[in-house]
Amino acid sequence: MLRRGLALGGGLLVVVLIVLGVKGCLDARAHRALSDYARDVSQIVEETEQTSKTFFGKLEDPGTLSVTEFETEVQAERSAIDNQASRVDGLSAPGDMGSAQEALELAYQLRSSAMAQIAAKISTALGDAGAEQATAAIARQMQKFFASDVIYEDVARPEIDRVLAANDIEGSDVPESSFLPDGTKWLDESEVGAALGSISGSGGEATPGVHGLGLGGVIVNGSELVAEGETSVVVEETAEVEVQVENQGDSTENGVSVSVSVDGGNTLEGTIDTIGAGEIASVTIPLTPTPKGEVTLEVDVETVPGEQISENNEASYTVVFE
Repeated sequence: MLRRGLALGGGLLVVVLIVLGVKGCLDARAHRALSDYARDVSQIVEETEQTSKTFFGKLEDPGTLSVTEFETEVQAERSAIDNQASRVDGLSAPGDMGSAQEALELAYQLRSSAMAQIAAKISTALGDAGAEQATAAIARQMQKFFASDVIYEDVARPEIDRVLAANDIEGSDVPESSFLPDGTKWLDESEVGAALGSISGSGGEATPGVHGLGLGGVIVNGSELVAEGETSVVVEETAEVEVQVENQGDSTENGVSVSVSVDGGNTLEGTIDTIGAGEIASVTIPLTPTPKGEVTLEVDVETVPGEQISENNEASYTVVFE
């Protein structure tokens, strides 16, 4: 009986040691995963801070940058933010980091969306035609940056640090991040307009060369429309207007705005990021709500700086929605 008791006790001791060993390995793995997550977030946030400094630094003081050079810089910062947002989406949130990860993704979605819209409008804002509206649109995007900062500082970062502290992980707190500098300065449309106006060559001066756009084909749910004619379109759900635009000049045009109105009512807009010289690009604009019966669609392509002839930038179409 004594030998059996000793053997049983020895066996239990081995089991306990194995369980403790496995638990220790799992705890170490969990701690390592949380530390790696915090390190990855910190790296992305630090890169984002640099992108912010670069973008707003040039906006505050463009130096001798020309319009074209400034547009190129903005496109580069847009690509940087898109890359950072993609990396955030690709993070694997360990343990209890789920809520923090959702808030972090939302913050970066706002930053990426805002920079994309700014990049699309910057060319028009630095030109003449439509500059005021484009500048106002850029100022509105600054509000997204502000919202992203609130979400990161008040939700994502505190939650990440809380989970790290709850797991006794020290020295891995993620850094602060405020993409929009100088408080609410850049929420003021006049501040944005003044900054853009200081860029060399802005205010209506086009880059050298011939500039001109032309309205190409207009297609609604697969049916190509005929100008001044009537076209029947069968729509099961949402009607979508695909507008093709040809760059008839010898310079690349950026941020080309396209608008569609139904029976002279609300104007729906879309933007083509860039069109190379001699190329054709398109944008698809949903018609919401979908019209019914016979309507008149008016399609207009906004002129670009330096464009002399704009008669071929617009057309009217009669469409019967069935």
